Amino acid sequence: MSKQSWFQHQLRVRFEETDQMGVVYHANYLTWFEIGRTEFIRELGFSYRSIEENGLLLPVVEAEAKFRRPARYDDLICVYTRVTNASSVRIDFTYEVRRVTEDHLVTSSASFQKETDLEPKGELLVTGTTRHVWVNPSWKPARIDKEAPQLWQLLKQES
Repeated sequence: MSKQSWFQHQLRVRFEETDQMGVVYHANYLTWFEIGRTEFIRELGFSYRSIEENGLLLPVVEAEAKFRRPARYDDLICVYTRVTNASSVRIDFTYEVRRVTEDHLVTSSASFQKETDLEPKGELLVTGTTRHVWVNPSWKPARIDKEAPQLWQLLKQES
């Protein structure tokens, strides 16, 4: 396993996220990936809104998910997120969605924290990756090292 840090965001499965079989509908995992990614970047000190207000967009160009076990209504879930590759024009994230118990809960008042140990906690449910490219509002490629050098330095440290 890589030495990159995992960032953890906890949530509880809502009834509306489940399907007729009583399990989380598969497309909701992509939403959870987005939540993990957004909160990861917020933890670095940048909100997606501020990045977009500064003229950078980060569309998904590729996504993959592998389903191992289902999550169910009212399960406590942790979405673990980390950067696995970053260049000035592209960034890749890796995710693990895990069912956790109260013992695994984040101890601080925030629901998001950086995991310093190498192994995420809880029962592995889904793994996934997303690939993104940095673009400007006209959807032309943009270089994050030129447009947002502070964010670029932080992301580079995490990859």
